[in-house]
Amino acid sequence: MKIYEHIFEKIISPEALFRAWDEFKRGKRMKEDVLAFEKELESNIFNLHRDLKTKRYRHGPYTDFYIQDPKLRHIYKANVRDRVLHHAMFAALNPIFEPTYIAHSFSCRIGKGNHKGVEVLAHMLRAVSRNGTQPCYALKCDIRKFFDSIDHDILLGILEKRIVDQETRWLMREIIESYEATGLRERERVKMRRGKDCR
Repeated sequence: MKIYEHIFEKIISPEALFRAWDEFKRGKRMKEDVLAFEKELESNIFNLHRDLKTKRYRHGPYTDFYIQDPKLRHIYKANVRDRVLHHAMFAALNPIFEPTYIAHSFSCRIGKGNHKGVEVLAHMLRAVSRNGTQPCYALKCDIRKFFDSIDHDILLGILEKRIVDQETRWLMREIIESYEATGLRERERVKMRRGKDCR
């Protein structure tokens, strides 16, 4: 297994952060928080870079809201500054982990996505059912509160097998543990327990 060092600078350089901003802002330019960040863009990006370089960076709080998609979902959103950093991290880490994913994983992947997944599923169903002449089955499921339920130490252990750069490890932990540090994870567990008690 290939291991990776010296990734931190690829994530935190001003150039990487400005590229991440360009990627992040697509389709969000008219949102109030995005406009506020853009108003002081250079200052915000250079302050983020400085905080990361000196390790003074701390992930900010999350805001929550509900969407109907089509079922009701409780969403937790990081602030713009943190989401720009998330994009920078994705740009640096995705090329490392993308080749390890199974071919038939489509969600949130460049060049894949829902439409491609539906096309592949249709092809598989035709093949397995011999063009609709034999019965076949597909399981559709969703892991409820996925990020709340996975063990963050195991997740970090998987990431750290390939990422040996200590500064990048520090940053991954800061971001992943920020969700737990704000108490969101425990609040979601309590809600899940209450929901089970009501059945």
